[in-house]
Amino acid sequence: MNAVERIEQDLAKMEEAIAHLASQLHDSYATYVTLLGQTVQKHLKQASYQVCTQGYPDAFLSLSFNQRQNLQQALRQIGKEGQEELILHLQLPQDLSSILEDEELEPMAESTESSAETTANPSPDSALAPQKPILPNQLLQWQEMLEDKIALTLQTVSVKTNRLLQQEGIIPDKLPPTVLEAATKADAAGESSPGSNLLNLLVETQMSDDDDDTTLTRIIAVNLRLSEIEFTEPQLVKVRNQIRHLIAHTTKFQRQYRKKQREWTVVQAEAAWRASWFED
Repeated sequence: MNAVERIEQDLAKMEEAIAHLASQLHDSYATYVTLLGQTVQKHLKQASYQVCTQGYPDAFLSLSFNQRQNLQQALRQIGKEGQEELILHLQLPQDLSSILEDEELEPMAESTESSAETTANPSPDSALAPQKPILPNQLLQWQEMLEDKIALTLQTVSVKTNRLLQQEGIIPDKLPPTVLEAATKADAAGESSPGSNLLNLLVETQMSDDDDDTTLTRIIAVNLRLSEIEFTEPQLVKVRNQIRHLIAHTTKFQRQYRKKQREWTVVQAEAAWRASWFED
């Protein structure tokens, strides 16, 4: 066996191992987002309860019984939509190369062609249905994109909830909705209340339209944080640790795969040099 064939066999074995890692990572995230979706609804309920009963009890009591029921139903609907959105994020693209941003990390056709056949015929119902071997950098990028989408979903749920509470007259309208949304997304704009998923803001507002005097008003709003949610849910922490373990393995494979790709390139260059060199 020549050097090129040996390296290509090594690459094929690594690609099989990476495909197995991808399947494990996908399964772990499937468990994670399912648990997270259920947990988000619980934490949304708790945070909304705090806003309505501890933050603005007078405003909540001013609502009629039907208005309170409608508000609670709308809050449950926001939680369900957030849960559904988390599940939708889980899909692993059929062609992971579409998410690559670094062209230098594109797979080499010669080195991956032999192993492509082993991954080209997955179950049609499988979420993992790659047309090309999954490379470690592609898997890591997918994982990063998924984490970004999870964080964005929590922000969206928080923003929708605060918008609803402000529309129903619970959260004071002294703070423009756009400012409240920006504060929720920024997180650092307010004080964190540990374990409560609440945002506390001190806002300078005018006493009246005809008065230039201002006063400081405390605004309490919902701000779901992934760190807070995981901290109180042992099952989420357990699955998160599994994900960290798999990511560590993927990162290790990434270094090994790059090294092997470099060896393949060097051997090809050496062969090309010998093929074109002629003594005078």
